[in-house]
Amino acid sequence: MHEIEPFYRWRDDYVAAEDELSPFYQTEYSEFEFDKKIYNYFIHPQWDYFGSQTLYLKILFADYESNFAIIEFIGEWNDTIYNDVMLLKREIIEVMMHEGINKFILIGENILNFHSSDDLYYEEWFQDVEDGWIAAINFQEHVIDEFKKSNIDYYINFGGHLDDLPWRSLSPVQLFMRVEEQLTKRLN
Repeated sequence: MHEIEPFYRWRDDYVAAEDELSPFYQTEYSEFEFDKKIYNYFIHPQWDYFGSQTLYLKILFADYESNFAIIEFIGEWNDTIYNDVMLLKREIIEVMMHEGINKFILIGENILNFHSSDDLYYEEWFQDVEDGWIAAINFQEHVIDEFKKSNIDYYINFGGHLDDLPWRSLSPVQLFMRVEEQLTKRLN
C-alpha cells in the first residue's frame, strides 16, 4: 500500500497545500518518512489525514468559481467503528462548502471496504449541497454494493458510467463536465 500515491498529474493545476481556502493549506509532506498507517500497513506520505484511523484522502482539485472539488480516497471507509463520514463531513466537506463548493467528485478505486452505520451524515451532506451533488466514481463493486445495502446511494450518485470513468486521462474540468453530464442525463 505504501506505493499507492495520490494522483499527481494535476499538480500543475492545483495543490491543496498551496490553496489558502483548503483544509490542508500549508501542510508539509515528507517524501521519505512513512508516518501514516492503515492498520499495520504504511501508506504513501502524500495522503492527507483528516481524523480517521482507516481512511485517508487527497483533494486533487478544487474550483471555487465552478463550485466543484475532486477528492481521491484510500483505505477502509468505516462508519461503524470510526464514524468516517462524520469526520469527513465536519473536517473537510464543511470547510469546502463554506468556500462555495457544492459539487463533489469522490474517487474510490483505493477504497478496500465499507462498513456502514446510519445514514444521517450522508443525508445532512446531501441536504447541505442544495443545488449541487455528490458523485462517486470508480468505486469497487463490492464497496458499491455495501453503500447500496445501506441506502447511501440515495444521497451519493453511483453506477453506470460513473463506475468506469477513465478519469486519469482527463483534465479536472473535463472530468467535472463528464460527471455533470451523466448526472444531468439521470435527472432528465
